[in-house]
Amino acid sequence: MLRTLKKGFTLVEVLLVIAIIAILASIVILAINPPRNISSANNAQRWSNVNTVLNAIHQYAIDNRGQVPSTITTVSTEICKTGASCAGLIDLSVLTDQERYVLKIPTDPTSASANGTGYFVNKDAYGRITVNAPFAEIGDTVTVSR
Repeated sequence: MLRTLKKGFTLVEVLLVIAIIAILASIVILAINPPRNISSANNAQRWSNVNTVLNAIHQYAIDNRGQVPSTITTVSTEICKTGASCAGLIDLSVLTDQERYVLKIPTDPTSASANGTGYFVNKDAYGRITVNAPFAEIGDTVTVSR
């Protein structure tokens, strides 16, 4: 009697390969973690933006005998967007006049309000300016003082 040999994979072998591929795919997806990478990128943008605002304020102070914009108070208040209605917000339009210190006030990548930038500014009793991004993601704190 002759037996014919069939070439191919058994069902068990195919299922085993699929299971291994699924396990490897889940490991790769967890290692990449797209939401965390996006949050990290947003926080990097926030760090850049708060430094930009603080540098513009200090450049203004250098040009004005050490006086920071008069609208900055001791209470941490949201900064107004360039060209927006600034009722209840800190108006830093002196920094954007004639684009001398900054072209426009930067806004938070995810948490800007209708008229606010999502960034807050205040000065303490010693004149130190603090700019912060209270909506930072993944538990980070984004704040710069000088």
